[in-house]
Amino acid sequence: MAGGGGGGDGEPEFQIAPMIDVLLVLLIFFMSIATSSVARYDPGIQVPVAADANKKEDSEGELVFNVAWKADTLSAITSYEEAVVQPEDTIATLTARKKSNPQVRVLVRADGETPVRYINAIVNAAAQAGIVDVTFATVAR
Repeated sequence: MAGGGGGGDGEPEFQIAPMIDVLLVLLIFFMSIATSSVARYDPGIQVPVAADANKKEDSEGELVFNVAWKADTLSAITSYEEAVVQPEDTIATLTARKKSNPQVRVLVRADGETPVRYINAIVNAAAQAGIVDVTFATVAR
């Protein structure tokens, strides 16, 4: 009888090649997801310590602003989607994101030493875009 993949007694033989193909596809899929979610956070930012900080439940629909304080020049560098921006220039983008996902929220990750005027500019841009859910990153210690 013509057929492939069988042993001499008619028992099917385990095919490992298709399983390896599926595992490699899954590996690539999970690697691509992990790098895109981690890339939004600037590891150089030292967020402030808050003793009563709560762990966030999920990060879906989160628009991340990173604010790095440069003490030597007394200036802050604001980045959004890995690009340096001025908060007021992001209002159109934030408005479009709000229209596509009404549950969108803004996460502000700023150094603990950053003056409030830089953070307030992000909050104002979010408010002008119609986003009312703004959260601030802290670390509990």
